[in-house]
Parts: sequence; structure tokens; C-alpha cells
Amino acid sequence: MEIKSLGEIDFDTIFDAFSRAFADYELQLDKNQLRAMLQRRGFNPDLSFAAFDKNQIAAFTFNGIGNFNGIATAYDTGTGTLKEYRGKGLATKIFEHSIPYLRKEGIKQYLLEVLQYNTKAISVYRKLGFNTIREFNYFRQKNEKINFDLPTHNIEYPVRKINMENFKLPDAFGDFHPSWQNSLESIQRDINSFVCLGAFSDDKLIGYCVFEPNSGDITLIAVDKENRRKGIASLLLKEVALLNKNDSIKIINTDISCSSITNFLKAKNIEITGTQFEMIKEL
Repeated sequence: MEIKSLGEIDFDTIFDAFSRAFADYELQLDKNQLRAMLQRRGFNPDLSFAAFDKNQIAAFTFNGIGNFNGIATAYDTGTGTLKEYRGKGLATKIFEHSIPYLRKEGIKQYLLEVLQYNTKAISVYRKLGFNTIREFNYFRQKNEKINFDLPTHNIEYPVRKINMENFKLPDAFGDFHPSWQNSLESIQRDINSFVCLGAFSDDKLIGYCVFEPNSGDITLIAVDKENRRKGIASLLLKEVALLNKNDSIKIINTDISCSSITNFLKAKNIEITGTQFEMIKEL
């Protein structure tokens, strides 16, 4: 078994390995969806690695490279092992192989997210020196089951699209720092796939929502703290529904400490469908 970079491996081979490794997952990605996901998460094939059995990928880790809270970071955007190669510790071997290459490129920390029910993976990551820094909720709901009604006290605010090229997250809006895949840096890697809607009061931005119409993924939604409980988030969600091309809406990686987003989504009948740990290791 040889471990080497994915830098010279064609995308069809990468997609085939990904599909086989995650064949038993409920959510499946086609080739275009995988390509979009990797682009958004900063996939760097030269700094991503796989274990090869002759010419076949047996296990892999796709690494995204970027900045997280101002620190040069590698992000595990997908680790998988083909069924017939499981139980051999290949994911750990790939990770340990990658560390010298990441350090050489000036990477200071390694970041990942893991489903909380995946206790086996969590145990491995902790043995490798990862620490849990946050817990996330994952929300998803079919469009027809979502409550899009506006509050009876809603005052109409104009909603219009915002050019994402120069958009900066207002400091007074968010209650927690976005996860890697929901960061502005990640959004701007695939900016043409996203729509940003803003709600305004006298031309002042008081709420915004960034979402991906093809996947139904609401990446960011926030309202100015001084303008909450006025139905602005409900208004933005209703506008999202008009542009959404997917049969569902999902909101990934909301901090469990943020009761405002949890309560809002539950009021809209968008329920928690999973929980994750955000883990980090200094390199």
C-alpha cells in the first residue's frame, strides 16, 4: 500500500473512490455536486492524500487549504475508506503522512467536523490530538413542511439581491463565527453558485441571507440585533423559498449555543436532523 498526493490523479478516479467509500450514506453526490463541494471547501489536490492498492484508491483524505480565524488552516473536507479496505487504520496513516507536507506549506492547524454518533472516528481523532472546540446542529426540512408564514406584526421591508463581490459580514449581526464551509472565504471560492439577499430599512441593511439555490443550503442568515423580532428573518426565508431549486432547505453547522437560530428554525418547522463536533489540532 502506497500513500501519495492526489495532485496528478484525474477527477474521475477521485469521484469513483468517493462514491464507493460513501455508497452506504443516505445523501449521495453526483460528479458536479462533488466538484462544487470541493471547490467551495478549498480542496487542494497537491496537499490531499490517498492510500493506493496498486492503481486503485483504497482510502483518501481531501484537504481544503485556507484561513480560519486568521490562521493558515487545513480542513478535512472528506475522508473515506472503501469498504473492502476498512479496519486497517488507513485514515490514520494518511493523516500522519500528510502532516509534514502541511507544515512545510506553513499550515498551523488542522480542522475537521465529525458527526457525533460516529464514536469510532471521534476516538481516532482524539488519539491523534484533536480537541473539540464547538458543537453544531444540522437542520433539514422538505419545502412543503416548512412554515413560511410571516408574523402578524410583520412590517414590510424591501428585500433585494446584494452583489457578493465586495460583501463583508456586518459585525453586529451574527451570534457566532461561521464554520469553515459557511465562511465568507468559502462562499467566495464558488461565488456564482450563491445568492445573497438583504432586507433594508431606509437603505440600511438590517438582515441578510446567503444561500445556494441548487442545493437548498442556507449558508448564512442573520439579522441586526437591534432589529430582531420584527419578522425580518421570516421575510428572508420566504424569499429564499421562491428562488430555491431544491426540494428541501438545509442549514448546516449552527452553533448549539446560539438559541436564537435554533428557536427560529424550530418555529419554522425546520428540525434538527444531526449534530456534529468541530475539532482542531495545532500543527
